[in-house]
Amino acid sequence: MTRVLVIGSGIAGPVTAMALRKAGIEATVYEAHPAAADGVGAALMVAPNGLNALEIIGAAEAVRAVGQPMPGMVMGDARGNRFVESAGLEGLPAGQAMARADLFRVLHDHAVAQGVRIEYGKQLVAAKETADEVTAYFADGTTASADILVGADGIRSTVRVLIDKDAPGPEYGGVLSFGGYAVGSGVVLEPGVMYFTFGTAFLGCWAAPDGRIVWFAGLPSEEPMTAAEARQVPAADWLRRLRDLYGADAPAEALLRHSDPGTMFVTGSMEMMPPVPHWHSGRMVLVGDSAHAPSSSSGQGASLAIESGIELARCLRDLPDAPSAFAAYERLRRPRVEAIAAAAAATNRQKAGEAAPPPTAFPTAEQMFGPVQRHLINWDQPVT
Repeated sequence: MTRVLVIGSGIAGPVTAMALRKAGIEATVYEAHPAAADGVGAALMVAPNGLNALEIIGAAEAVRAVGQPMPGMVMGDARGNRFVESAGLEGLPAGQAMARADLFRVLHDHAVAQGVRIEYGKQLVAAKETADEVTAYFADGTTASADILVGADGIRSTVRVLIDKDAPGPEYGGVLSFGGYAVGSGVVLEPGVMYFTFGTAFLGCWAAPDGRIVWFAGLPSEEPMTAAEARQVPAADWLRRLRDLYGADAPAEALLRHSDPGTMFVTGSMEMMPPVPHWHSGRMVLVGDSAHAPSSSSGQGASLAIESGIELARCLRDLPDAPSAFAAYERLRRPRVEAIAAAAAATNRQKAGEAAPPPTAFPTAEQMFGPVQRHLINWDQPVT
């Protein structure tokens, strides 16, 4: 295998293409949108395991340059009680909080600098396989052929349906997601610490370098809404509903009272992928959110997509044909990503009010996050 078509230029697409180039395989990325994402999306975290994976393709430093280090974590309740405190897991790099659009831009620029070609305005509509290659058909009438096709086209993947017409789609987590900035709230947060508060509802926040406090919150709702539908509702109305929900909870009450609806992120339904029965078929394979999108409650969506792109490239480098490489890739990835997704689904149920609130006793930070964040990919070890 020497040529690969990568469908989608979000997070998994450029990472997979860079890893394939490192493995000696030519990869071209095809993106449905007419241009690179600019200012799209809210904020996210690249966890220590994601940063360690980015080191393999030489992109970690560029990602750190646009991020804010978040080594610390505090979990507590709305009365100020702290259940878990951690200054960071020993021996791991600090996770990085950043705007999703900044991560897209950095990965795009890094891929292009490494020689990856990215073509825009290429909406995949069909694919045809022969004994020797696979051909992608795009909405503009053009085609492209290669040895294999990688679906890095997100939670509403076209490639997933081409692989299996009965493949599941994303599931709603029972919560509408929002974020914003508080100015002059009087809330004092330690820099470099992510705070998770379990009160009337869940709220997370951290102190930005410019003095603002970034917050993210969920509004339980029986009915899902797309981001476009949610944005049709005035942001001031959403902010009013969030203030009513959180009431006197600390620090939510002060943060929401000192937030401007004009700077809010309205992202719509919190979604996740259920287990996808078929990750690959013939010369096509899924990577990232198209195969395994945990909800944002996991804090691992971007990092798992990065890991999977690199592991797929490693398998294609070492194994003699697509079926054996794809099978090895799925064997390496499926147990890990599905366990993380299941844990995030349990958190979603708490946020949606479907389960009891968190207990007042938690395991340690190492017990909670160590098994996930200490995961390392050994690029130099051959896959068998």
